[in-house]
Amino acid sequence: MMKTPEFWANKGPIAIALLPASLLWAGATWLRNALAHESVATLPVICIGNLSAGGTGKTPVTAFLYDQLDAMGYRPAILIRGYGGQAKLPIFVDPNQHTADLCGDEALMLAESRNVLVAHDRVAGAAAIAATAKHDVILMDDGMQHPYIAKDMCIAVFDGDVGIGNGWLLPAGPLRSGFTNGIKPVDAVIINGPDATGISTRLPSHISQYFGKLRPDQASVDGFTQDPFLAFAGIGRPKRFFATLREAGANLAHQLAFADHHPYSETDLVRLQEDAARLGASLITTKKDWVRLPVEWRDRVNFLPVSLELDQADGLIDQICRIIAEKTG
Repeated sequence: MMKTPEFWANKGPIAIALLPASLLWAGATWLRNALAHESVATLPVICIGNLSAGGTGKTPVTAFLYDQLDAMGYRPAILIRGYGGQAKLPIFVDPNQHTADLCGDEALMLAESRNVLVAHDRVAGAAAIAATAKHDVILMDDGMQHPYIAKDMCIAVFDGDVGIGNGWLLPAGPLRSGFTNGIKPVDAVIINGPDATGISTRLPSHISQYFGKLRPDQASVDGFTQDPFLAFAGIGRPKRFFATLREAGANLAHQLAFADHHPYSETDLVRLQEDAARLGASLITTKKDWVRLPVEWRDRVNFLPVSLELDQADGLIDQICRIIAEKTG
């Protein structure tokens, strides 16, 4: 677990020094892919992933697509690795019984109103979903570079502010695979936020493009006063959350960024509470962070839910429906 490095945005001395390690990453990835045996799931698999490490907004995209398909009468299930969770075997998440320590924060957050299965082994997870005979499509959150399960459709999500960063492979840059090869299996792209780096101009013409934005919950925004907040977040890009709060009219007295998926200790939370008290502020965080808090702390911390607003969403949904029909028809 780490904060997204600032040097991933440029080809500076730190990134250059790490290029030999990027070559090792490339070699290990090539070997894994060469030896992998791809399994074809019974149900159509729609993968929502990214080419880079760090937060791009793929989990809100997954939630949006689930809700859209569910409203149309489909019976989707979300397949997710459950990063940070301890569950070894496939398990359907029950927010009333399970914790982020078991299932991971993203899975727990998604499962509040959706069918979510956590599985470290995605092939076993897809089989477990199909075995219930209750679902007709799998939305796989992340795993676009996972070579062991076939994807019927790949949707890549980019953070418009950062694009592909310096364009180099991990750890010198944010890319999990080279851009040219990484984009080959992609059928559609969602750019989250303004396209500040011009990533849309680099995409092959056959890839459909959609533009979205994460919108804060209006009821929460309407409840903001001029009373100060101390904001904290342990996500891929905390700065985006802090900017969202400011844009929504929140009065931020202070902000603190933690590593992605940071497990908040009692010491962390007491310190945050003491800092907030000194500032005369209330604590606020993301929903993803809030579900990681111990239950006894949750009523002391506010959270700001966000959801995806997607331009021309019908086009993407139609594209997904065609893929489902081709696999199941």
